Amino acid sequence: MARANSSTSQGGSAVLGKGAHIRGRIAGDGDLRVEGTISGGVSLKGDLVVSDGAEIVADVEARSVTVEGSIEGDISATSSVAIGASARVSGAIRGASISIEEGASVSGRIEADFELPPELGGKSGR
Repeated sequence: MARANSSTSQGGSAVLGKGAHIRGRIAGDGDLRVEGTISGGVSLKGDLVVSDGAEIVADVEARSVTVEGSIEGDISATSSVAIGASARVSGAIRGASISIEEGASVSGRIEADFELPPELGGKSGR
């Protein structure tokens, strides 16, 4: 198994192809599409897409995270987290907005900041 520390180019995007396996931490300024397997951490300033059939066993941080494959670890996004119908997620999910499609398998906590409507005890008069 290869060990790698990888980073995407500034503002660019990268793809980890099917059959590829990285054991180590990935950090970068750009976007990353994962079609293979990552065991380690992922920290991006850009967007992370985990394709159907891909697997990440690590905590991930990115601007936005879209999951169609599998993540075993915590997900933290400064923007949105989208969990597709084919996705399997085990870990805490944090984001400004979170969507989970019917059929997805999610096990863990969901943390999001939002305001309740007044009828549910939220602030009124806004």
